Amino acid sequence: MAQTWIKLVSETEASAAADTLVATCLAAAAAGDMDALFDLGVAYSTGSHGAPCDLIEAHKWFNLAAVGGHEEAANCRAEVSDDMTAREIAEAQRRAREWLRMMRTDSRAA
Repeated sequence: MAQTWIKLVSETEASAAADTLVATCLAAAAAGDMDALFDLGVAYSTGSHGAPCDLIEAHKWFNLAAVGGHEEAANCRAEVSDDMTAREIAEAQRRAREWLRMMRTDSRAA
């Protein structure tokens, strides 16, 4: 019989690893990685990888990925929208526009 070993980590270690995953996705998203944008949408829609469950943020990331051509993102954005108010969707769209503005400004500065 094979023996399986399980490594136990503290909550602090697990939280730090999850925060690193979100930070890595944010850096890749800033570089234009559509999969990273999508992954951020998934993290915020499910409350995983160190991200709190936040449908406004999830919609924002799915929206940005969809605009960038990610095939699944538009479907996920529509699914998240079903659980949001019109005001929340408007806020998510405002945040997406702000992200795009910030990315344009950063690319001009570089």
